[in-house]
Amino acid sequence: MLLIFTQKPTARITYVFKHMITRVLGVDIQFTSTLEEWLGYAGPKMSYGKQPMGNELFFQSVDLLSQQGIESVEISVKKWDETYGFFPVSARSALPFDIFAASFYLLSRYEEYLPHVKDERGRFVASESIAAKNNFLMQPVVDIWAYKLKDLLQQQFPELIFPKKSMTVHSVVEASQPFAYSHKGIFRNILGYFSDALKLRVRDIMERSKVIIGMRRDPYDRFKWMVSASGRSKSKVTVFFMLGESINFIDGVSSNRKKYKMLVKYVGDYKEIGLLFSFDALADFEKLKQQKKNIEEITNRTLSSTMNAQLLVDLPDIYRNLVELEVQRDFTMTYVNTPGFRAGTCTPFLFYDLDYEIKTPLIIHPMATTTHAFKGDSEVKIMHTVNALYDAVTSVNGTFTVLFSNRDFSEENHTKYWRTLFSEKLHAHEK
Repeated sequence: MLLIFTQKPTARITYVFKHMITRVLGVDIQFTSTLEEWLGYAGPKMSYGKQPMGNELFFQSVDLLSQQGIESVEISVKKWDETYGFFPVSARSALPFDIFAASFYLLSRYEEYLPHVKDERGRFVASESIAAKNNFLMQPVVDIWAYKLKDLLQQQFPELIFPKKSMTVHSVVEASQPFAYSHKGIFRNILGYFSDALKLRVRDIMERSKVIIGMRRDPYDRFKWMVSASGRSKSKVTVFFMLGESINFIDGVSSNRKKYKMLVKYVGDYKEIGLLFSFDALADFEKLKQQKKNIEEITNRTLSSTMNAQLLVDLPDIYRNLVELEVQRDFTMTYVNTPGFRAGTCTPFLFYDLDYEIKTPLIIHPMATTTHAFKGDSEVKIMHTVNALYDAVTSVNGTFTVLFSNRDFSEENHTKYWRTLFSEKLHAHEK
């Protein structure tokens, strides 16, 4: 155990220290503000505050973790070895930056509470983030800083044991459009034919017809392939189905159809099922509640994992609703169009409500990228970026997550890389 002395262990301090030292590094910690307890403790210990008490391992603090509420924060990012840092402190500190305050700023998504420009769906965009503006979006800096702390602790306290940890993979598949043409009903298919005709998409008209009359398998129905491709892998897969209406009516499928429910049950026999909340439900708690109830009735299991349609995270209201619904894990923390670590970490973390100043039980599962972020890019560019993200996560023994769509597994040539990544790198069969 590591004992930490601080004048006042605020909710912010306990939250971020437990993430960095316990969740990332695997070491139990305890706080004290009693000098006698601190002096009498013979094991590994450190202090965090404005001034050191002696020659102990001391980390100087800035004001952020002792404050309450949300204020505009002045930030100057500096290069620091192979990474970056902000909130600089004096030379008396064991590290040149207050990594705990900086980590809290990123994990709490402090910048998303401040005034910012949103996109057409109301989303916080990567270009507004401190990480993108200062070129560290591709680095899980919170984990990197935690490992810098680990090096110091190991030097100072060789007896302190750090559990062995290795990188894990948890792939996410979004299935808001499980079928391209089949099981859509007469009305949706008529509208589909009409739309294709207006856009002179003769090939799509022919393909739709072949699928409907049973001459060809639906190109988006790749769930058996996905189950088979990841079958003997130890890496986890969660598949998210939507039970509400899609934004694009033609692309949607009625979740009341027997074939849809059978598909959800089939996938649920092999992989974890998550719920993709429809866009219209995100501002309506009763709709969220009903959709959660509906998928639990289909799967006969308690729902643990959710994702928001269009990857909308409107803090803090959406996450508060998830907490009230007793959802365990959210998988929305990423950018739609930009690869990188939105919260600066590749380790699942707890949602901290800045308005109420409380740590909640909702686990936020950050994702490194979406496949949509590479739309129009060459395979060489995609491979280079994905490998860089994978290596970054491996270096800190984090969790590597890519958000796929079932459409990425179709047999079209442009999806070949995603099929290969999923089946041969992330979920290669165990020997």
